[in-house]
Amino acid sequence: MGNKKERVTRADVAALAGVSETIVSYVMNNNRYVAKDKRERVEEAVRVLNYRPNNVARALKGKPSNQILFIADHITNEYFANIVNEMDQYAYDAGYLISLCGNRNTKEFASQVISRQYDGIIISSGSFSPEYVEEFTRAGIPVVVFRRWKIQEYSGRVALLGTGLYQGARKAIRHLLDCGCRNIVFADRISKNGHPSKPDDLRLQGVIDELEANGIPLTEDYMICGCHSEEELAEVMKQKLQSGMKIDGIFGKDDYIAHTAMQAAIQSGYRVPEDIKVVGFDDSSISRFCSPKMTTIQMDQKHIAKTAIDMIVAMVAGEQPESVVYDSILIKRESTRTE
Repeated sequence: MGNKKERVTRADVAALAGVSETIVSYVMNNNRYVAKDKRERVEEAVRVLNYRPNNVARALKGKPSNQILFIADHITNEYFANIVNEMDQYAYDAGYLISLCGNRNTKEFASQVISRQYDGIIISSGSFSPEYVEEFTRAGIPVVVFRRWKIQEYSGRVALLGTGLYQGARKAIRHLLDCGCRNIVFADRISKNGHPSKPDDLRLQGVIDELEANGIPLTEDYMICGCHSEEELAEVMKQKLQSGMKIDGIFGKDDYIAHTAMQAAIQSGYRVPEDIKVVGFDDSSISRFCSPKMTTIQMDQKHIAKTAIDMIVAMVAGEQPESVVYDSILIKRESTRTE
């Protein structure tokens, strides 16, 4: 017992940083103004000492926090709202409460999350750094990651959950091909920073693989990417059509993007589905209530939500669940009607 490592305390951090324990508390909780130089000294001391206040709190309380955090890119997105609604019931039944938080993808954000004493974290984000995921695991927090990329590996306690992005994209393209489309535009995500999807993005990979399997390469001309807004995406779509470029199908990365591209085509004098057929992704309300009603890809939200919670519960109990991949469903509506 004599060699047992002493637990790092707030007093240790304060001593190394040359500040009071109160200042350390303010920095860790981010609930008071602290001068930049003092904050930086505290953050450096926390890093050097590997101080984890939540682990101390857990040990002192002798019980978990019964809180799960869900981090998503767009918390107002209907799909994420539905997933959280499903997860909330399963989590509650398992004795947990779930919180939704938008991704900020910074070191400070990761530190703040760690300091909040969550028992588990679920992440659905195409931009959240693997470095921060591994910081969570080093802090002893189980993490479930919704797969977004073809290659996605972590060294810590992470469970991967495939939601059907790749399979869904292939089904969408296959359906357009079955409807006679051969000149298909892929409308990528909208990014405030103008960032296109990564090359190994699962939906993009699904599009590329299904087209190539049918002898049709996806060229840059048939991609709309790097748009900062819906207005920009609509304008690019109109420019392609007005240039005389042959387009008979559109697949949008989500329903709102597909709807934006579809409306741009209609405003340019094209008929949907007679001239151009359109498929979206997510089966959100806009796909059901727009005109024409839009064919889309539906993910198995109930099972995805339940599995995510089950994975967290298993990891809290010390188990390491196997990765799971769900399939998705093609919902046919008016935008790809052929009769």
